[in-house]
Amino acid sequence: MAAEPRTSLGDLRGRDLLSAADISPDAWRRLLELASALKLEWQAAGRHDQEPLHGRAVALVFEHPSLRTRVSTELAVGQLGGQPVYLVGGDVGIGRREAAGDIGRTLGAWVSAIVARTLRDETCRELAAGASVPVVNGLTDREHPLQAVADALTVTEALGGVERRIIAFIGDGNNVAASLAIAVTSLGGVMRLATPAAYAAPADLMAVADDRARSTGGRLELLRDPIAAARGADVLYTDVWTSMGMEAQRDRRRTDLAGYTISRALLAQAAPDARVMHCLPAHPGEEIEAELLDAPASLIARQAENRLHATKAVLATLLSYPDA
Repeated sequence: MAAEPRTSLGDLRGRDLLSAADISPDAWRRLLELASALKLEWQAAGRHDQEPLHGRAVALVFEHPSLRTRVSTELAVGQLGGQPVYLVGGDVGIGRREAAGDIGRTLGAWVSAIVARTLRDETCRELAAGASVPVVNGLTDREHPLQAVADALTVTEALGGVERRIIAFIGDGNNVAASLAIAVTSLGGVMRLATPAAYAAPADLMAVADDRARSTGGRLELLRDPIAAARGADVLYTDVWTSMGMEAQRDRRRTDLAGYTISRALLAQAAPDARVMHCLPAHPGEEIEAELLDAPASLIARQAENRLHATKAVLATLLSYPDA
């Protein structure tokens, strides 16, 4: 969607969602309230009283396959009354058969929104610049805002809110970590990010998270020591050390990130009732001990479930859900 100055980051209607920073602290709270309401409504009735996507189509433009993002987005569109159109890899050929901006312009003539999962953040932004409809970042190499909305919803459900809670992300400061840091600090929480120096999250995104923390009473702590990060934390969070497309780096990453595994010993350093989170897929024995994936402390299954309700809240808000 062609860029234009924002007068209020709290007003997401009709806007792109390319970064967790596109959601103001107030809009974060309202998104979580809407996601929770939509979840309760669906669980109670198996339907929604309002279908803000009725008669609308949403294109899912994915450069690589996905389980959680694809299924949760297709279901979200359908449950809100819309029609998902899934396009993957060679179906579109971004940058090979056609430029991202041209694809955005074409799809914008047919659909009401685009959810894009692209290898490069620049590709997603080029797509949005060409599109006349809202574009949602469904994952790029820099950020994963949809996952952050689901994670914030999960912490809110499990712990009563994010404010003043300590969320410790251990491992690679990747796209998930970056968006999560902005979400946590936007909601007044404490984000601890423990990474080796070479795997630090992007400095510009951490600057946004730090600014948010200053305005909400939260805090951002960038650390090297996973034990220091885990000490007294309410949540220990991790993600795979080798993401899709990085397979050639796996051996080096396993060496560099050794010592950053979420283990029972590390969990013992956290708060007595601390919870464990992981956005999946997992590599048990690398970034997390296998026993913790299904342990009583685990919120991992709920995170996956909440991807559906988080995506519904985002799409309903961008496409003019009343008072969203």
